[in-house]
Amino acid sequence: MAESLRVTRQTVGKWRARFAKDRLEGLLDEPRPGAPRSITDADVERVVTATLETTPRGATHWSTRSLAKNLGFSHSTVARIWRAFGLQPHRTEKFKLSPDPLLVEKVRDIVGLYLDPPTKALVLCVDEKSQIQALDRTQPLLPLQPGQIERRTHDYRRHGTISLFAALDTATGRVITSTHRRHRAKEFRSFLDQIDAEVPEELDVHLVMDNLSTHKSPTITRWFVRHPRFHAHFTPTYASWINQVERWFGLLEQRQIKRGSHRSVSALVNAIREFVEVSNENAKPFKWVKTADQILTSIARFATRTSRAHVSSRISDTGH
Repeated sequence: MAESLRVTRQTVGKWRARFAKDRLEGLLDEPRPGAPRSITDADVERVVTATLETTPRGATHWSTRSLAKNLGFSHSTVARIWRAFGLQPHRTEKFKLSPDPLLVEKVRDIVGLYLDPPTKALVLCVDEKSQIQALDRTQPLLPLQPGQIERRTHDYRRHGTISLFAALDTATGRVITSTHRRHRAKEFRSFLDQIDAEVPEELDVHLVMDNLSTHKSPTITRWFVRHPRFHAHFTPTYASWINQVERWFGLLEQRQIKRGSHRSVSALVNAIREFVEVSNENAKPFKWVKTADQILTSIARFATRTSRAHVSSRISDTGH
């Protein structure tokens, strides 16, 4: 029996003896040594209920110390209960559900391009990052040193802004970019001309874009009519997360812009061009794994939770 269960012979003997002596009662855990629990299940319920259903006077959320003081526990007890139930009142996240009536159709269309791209065609995720500021700190940076993180002043001087247009090739991860002082339809049309010149003529071009008015202006509409190999695919309203170039913009912000110090617009443009050059030299496509059905199911589930929370909030506000 020990060999078949992969335990020691002593373990088998122990449990056989306990069963022989007390039958099924002998298989239950015996009382463990140590002091008895000082926090009962009812106390745990009080902490969880207070965290979820109440707020402190003069504040929006509880801290471990304020809730502990209110309930008569130690703050470490409250902290342990919060960790056990995954409660984090100090944190908050933002969300926005898309009200687009064509949400389902647009999600299926764009995800289909990602997971099963058409042959003899290029799928480009296009967008612009507008109003990128050329910022210079008011005092010199204190560089990174052993035992000392980099330091910078909290204030800065503005030296102008630029807008960056980018088109991400979903198959290779390479980007086509262009910088402009403004981001009107005129500049976007110029960027489309650049894409048309750089993409081989034998390839169709599928552009994934958001619903910005610049992308739907009469100037751009006429441009698409004159360039039939280009096909526009618009993301659902408030659903920029489905446009892969947004992830690339996040890397640009994190690695180059956020901590950069630029004394002029030209210095900012050069920094962005250097980032683009390095990005294209080491280009890797983002791996899209979720199907349209999985995304829509997740959205439906989240919308249901939001609706229920809204109804519960209204009922508690009205007292009915």
